[in-house]
Amino acid sequence: MLRVILDFDGTLTAEEKQAADLARLSIHTLASDILHISEGVVSEAYESTKKRLLARPRDYAWIVNGLVASYCDEGSFILNTTTLQTMLSENEDYLKAVQAAFPNPEYDAVADCTNYLFHKHTPTLVPEFRPHAMDTLVYLQGQSHIEPLILTNSLGDKVAHFLQGASLAKAPRILGDTRQYDMAPDWRLPGHTEQSETFVFGYPVDLRRPAYYAALMSESRDGSQLMVVADTFSLPGALPLVLGIPFVLIHTAYTPAWCVQAASEHPLGYVIKDLAEIVTIAENMC
Repeated sequence: MLRVILDFDGTLTAEEKQAADLARLSIHTLASDILHISEGVVSEAYESTKKRLLARPRDYAWIVNGLVASYCDEGSFILNTTTLQTMLSENEDYLKAVQAAFPNPEYDAVADCTNYLFHKHTPTLVPEFRPHAMDTLVYLQGQSHIEPLILTNSLGDKVAHFLQGASLAKAPRILGDTRQYDMAPDWRLPGHTEQSETFVFGYPVDLRRPAYYAALMSESRDGSQLMVVADTFSLPGALPLVLGIPFVLIHTAYTPAWCVQAASEHPLGYVIKDLAEIVTIAENMC
């Protein structure tokens, strides 16, 4: 059995078309419910911070537990999260307000705040599926030797809701709340006790992602072969490649050149521009 693990946001969907709405909703909630200041002030701070990040993307990242989960420009939603995180961390007044709003954080107050904003607002954004996304999913579902799964950091119910109207013969299994961003400084990749990072064209990509590792191991426990398909490299791509799992990167309008190079030059990496290309890759693997 080949399990094709397909990321949802940004892979099956064109998240770049939702990013502006996500930012707008997040800014509104921040201003009204958390910072208690003018929405215009927060919006101006957000835009100036985002401009600064995009001017130097190598220097800014989504930080969780002190580790780099992803570089800021690897995805449209990731850019939103990193912009918010940077803006909130650098302003002392903003930081105090966020700490007051999230007094018992799972990670830290800022990370919990950005997680909260993401999970609060993305379920309200009706996605636009990428070309051939549903046709590819339907084809994979029809193959007896292939099982397509949907990967998401969100809760599975959000994805299930959006797939309900997608004309699928059956609902695909959803790997929800996989937390690819769940970074653990004291955890080490089994079999790689001395290695916490893999260096990709000068970009250190941290592999200390125990929740994601556990999800991948669970799906391969019965001997099934895995393949991961996603739109970003650091979050879902690097760990599978180190584990010997093929990774397919969909090349979007926002994909950084170093991510394309990293995936295309790896023996187990692929780069595609159309989701229909997954079919040939999967059949060749089988």
